[in-house]
Amino acid sequence: MYTQERTAMSNLVVGGPVAVNSYDNAIVAALVENRPVMLVHAFNGGYLRPAELAASSHDKGVKLATALDPATKDAQGHLWHVTPGGFFGQRPLYFIESAAGQVTPPPAGTADADAGRGDDGTPKPQRRRVTVHQDAPQSTADTLQVGLPAKVADKWRGKNGATEDTQLWVVTVTPWGGITFVPITHPDAILGFKDHAVAKDSEARLTYNWGGDFTGTVINTFYPRLPNEWDVPYHHVFT
Repeated sequence: MYTQERTAMSNLVVGGPVAVNSYDNAIVAALVENRPVMLVHAFNGGYLRPAELAASSHDKGVKLATALDPATKDAQGHLWHVTPGGFFGQRPLYFIESAAGQVTPPPAGTADADAGRGDDGTPKPQRRRVTVHQDAPQSTADTLQVGLPAKVADKWRGKNGATEDTQLWVVTVTPWGGITFVPITHPDAILGFKDHAVAKDSEARLTYNWGGDFTGTVINTFYPRLPNEWDVPYHHVFT
């Protein structure tokens, strides 16, 4: 169980405008410990999942599902890692990485494994990341893809020489215990849904942040949930 003593550390990591309270277990776990969490929408309880779960898929988007089917659960399609990715000024940035289709790196000692290692010396796992279209949100094309930096389509790659800049997000903690995602390439937009519809199988995309009620379709707030909390209503977990 997380305690109030964790709060100061999580505030530094989140960099948001409000404090993370001790009951926000999953926010702390996602941002500090990099534990996989579910991203559950505040409005209807639906969760984000990649449209395609296979590791070989790099040109499909993200959708909001309302039922956790066995195939999705077995493939970990309901789980995401909110992984630190650097800083923009003093604001920490994060990748939204799918646990579905995660590729196990080669064993230590091979040439491929030496390219990326964690702090403990073990090879970092390859995870597909949520990637933003260069022309989002004004483009009518799909504005999100889930893929590795080198394998997403050209319009989902960085303009400034950094392949990852279209995959970096500012994570903001809201006063009601949820989180919102703002892409650094489009700071006036947030992670939302096509046609502003928060419904079954809605296509996730960027939408202009015009303000509004957090339970509505403009400000899209997600409650991180630990996998073992799926059967508990979010208002019992976070209040």
